[in-house]
Amino acid sequence: MTLKATKFTPEVLLSAPRRSAAAPNPSGTQALFTVSTYSFESHKKVSQIRVLDISSGQSKVLIEDLSSSEPTWLTDDEFLYLKGGEHGSTSLLVGSASRPDSVPYEVASVKAGVSNVKIKKLDSSAIAFACTILATPDGEISNPETEEKPYSSAKVYTGLFVRHWDTWLTESRNSIWYAALEKRDGKYSFSGEGLINALVGTKLECPVAPFGGTGDFDIGPSGLVFVAKDPELNPALYTKTDLYFIPLTSFTETAPPSPKIVATPGLEGYTNSPTFSHSGNKVAFTRMRSKQYESDKPRLLLLPDLGNLDKTEEFYKTDDGEGGWDYRPESITWSVDDSSLFVTAEKFARTLIFSLPANPADAKVPEHVRTTDGSVGDVRQLADGSPKLFVSSSSLVDNSCYSVVDPSHGTAAVVSSNSKQGKTFGLSRSNCTDITFKGDGDYDVHALVMRPSNHDPKKKYPLCFLIHGGPQGAWGDGWSTRWNPAIFAEQGYVVVSPNPTGSTGYGMSLQNGIKGNWGGRPYNDLVKCFEYIEKEMPFVDTDRGVALGASYGGYMINWIQGHPLGRKFKALVCHDGVFSTLNQWSTEELFFPIHDFEGTIYENREGYARWDPAQFVNEWATPQLIIHSELDYRLPITEGLSPFNILQSKGIPSKLLMFPDENHWVLKPENSLVWHREVLGWINHYAGVGEDSDETDALTKSIDRLMSE
Repeated sequence: MTLKATKFTPEVLLSAPRRSAAAPNPSGTQALFTVSTYSFESHKKVSQIRVLDISSGQSKVLIEDLSSSEPTWLTDDEFLYLKGGEHGSTSLLVGSASRPDSVPYEVASVKAGVSNVKIKKLDSSAIAFACTILATPDGEISNPETEEKPYSSAKVYTGLFVRHWDTWLTESRNSIWYAALEKRDGKYSFSGEGLINALVGTKLECPVAPFGGTGDFDIGPSGLVFVAKDPELNPALYTKTDLYFIPLTSFTETAPPSPKIVATPGLEGYTNSPTFSHSGNKVAFTRMRSKQYESDKPRLLLLPDLGNLDKTEEFYKTDDGEGGWDYRPESITWSVDDSSLFVTAEKFARTLIFSLPANPADAKVPEHVRTTDGSVGDVRQLADGSPKLFVSSSSLVDNSCYSVVDPSHGTAAVVSSNSKQGKTFGLSRSNCTDITFKGDGDYDVHALVMRPSNHDPKKKYPLCFLIHGGPQGAWGDGWSTRWNPAIFAEQGYVVVSPNPTGSTGYGMSLQNGIKGNWGGRPYNDLVKCFEYIEKEMPFVDTDRGVALGASYGGYMINWIQGHPLGRKFKALVCHDGVFSTLNQWSTEELFFPIHDFEGTIYENREGYARWDPAQFVNEWATPQLIIHSELDYRLPITEGLSPFNILQSKGIPSKLLMFPDENHWVLKPENSLVWHREVLGWINHYAGVGEDSDETDALTKSIDRLMSE
């Protein structure tokens, strides 16, 4: 039975089951994943570890426990997972997929938080294990929950990075820990002395905060590869992360060898996605060129021989250093025979899989592999020895889809769709389309369009104009629980999500055009988009239009407010936006304004002042909702308070929504529900969109039935 929402509301969005990427077992018959659900009736979250039968698409519950996470296959049936305990401790447990009622047993207990588990089978009896745990400066396990608390709350710093994202920094750092798992008397346990800190005494940190995870390191039969910030450069000013190799043979070495750096001449930026070949003697990875540009194009690289770390080969290398492939490779998966690479990259609002030879000398500009609708989030080999891929993806109408992709035959078969490809939410691909229009120059700009599910071609619908953040980012054909176009469309809007200058996935020329030009080309592109909608989309009522944006999108809302386009909208919404570019040095990652504003504020103050929304406050006139959070250290809350004070002082209808316990994003379900209600209430009032009293439906009332399917 397929449940169907009578209307896709914020409650439906936020209470729908959220599935992780799924990981198939060695034979490719089953896949592990986690799913969490929040109930606004009980105000509680439920979390499960489930196993999917790949042939039937049916799944069953293995573990139901909020503190359990990260299931990882050990064999075709046995899986290891983490269970959080008291005082920040973690247990490593082993369960059985075929015997979900059996009692899991403990492999080890760690008196700290454990995350980012990876395993690699070494031989018939041993499995290499790696994870990340916070470490003290002397290399011991760190647990903030059990550390002795000082009598004073004072924090004293003598150098940059004092805080990052939503955390004031301490001396403890992320570190990789390794061990070997062996099976004795039918049960797994750690060999030798157990977990060993691979980075002890190195000043290196991995994963790289705040968003690093399993993609920052990999384990193979010959050791560990990982990325870490250059300890000699200030992390607030530079993006430089290097690739390192630690040779390990048994993963029981109590004194790990010193990490050896991998040479990448001419490339000094972020390094990402190190991935061992199946043979274990090669590593593919990406690296950016600039050491102060967080959104530079990643270059795809190959380390062809772990015995020679001074020789790496770049795919699509050109004499001018720009590279012969204009897209941005992200994750990497080796083909079963190590002859090819499957690389994900963003292209025209979708994240696709591209196939290319694993030898850079043979690589031509790659073609994408056929997948299901939407954007790819995770790619894995379906089974040991299989050429097929198991892909986790999402789209504008489907929040989670698992499929089997056969690159050699160009086929993609859906195994399981969490929302029955949108039907559960009452959404359809037929309501999703796109437009292309001329930008502020000789280039095209692309935008996604979503209409209401009950769209009547004879009617006109008010415009909902969404502006993305980044600014080097893009709206994509993928699911979001924070900025979901369908939520706005189902209120009765036509949603247009443009990807103007600065957007990723359309080539580096369009992306890099925003440098030193924040309120120039991007703003003009948005004006061109609005004019296109007025002229070419007669079913859109631009006279009742509203515009919303977050982060850089919030900056653009403030910029629009002071310019002619601002008078075209009935109301504006600014979430965690920039009020004044002269305040950019209150952020934490200073390399960001240094790059985008072409220098430091003391070297190029004019470059910062040129695109400052605050200098145009005399022109502000449109009703505006301001949203900001106190834990947003990327854009401090004064960037929200200042424009609100201006709006109020000028007598412009305005409202401030503040969250004391959120960062740059609103993540807590109850807070997110308030966010949606305030935002929709604001724009609906000014756009004249009627309220629908049907705030509950079959999905929210029967979420347990949906999860049991």
